[in-house]
Amino acid sequence: MDIQVDKEVDARGLNCPLPILRAKKALAELASGQLLKVVSTDTGSMRDFQAFAKQTGNELVEQKAVGDEFVHILKRR
Repeated sequence: MDIQVDKEVDARGLNCPLPILRAKKALAELASGQLLKVVSTDTGSMRDFQAFAKQTGNELVEQKAVGDEFVHILKRR
């Protein structure tokens, strides 16, 4: 089942902390409850987004590795 997202951020080729910073900026533009999808190639992004969600109170709805890319879906608090 595909999740319908409200905004998508392409963070491919960017290393920490840039994917998190892009996500933070994009989340600020969303309303509460909306979904953000971030696609990253940074191997540390799985751990980074888990910590980011915990620190900010945004919900990490899904994380998955697709080939050499990592997909993170966050729900705005």
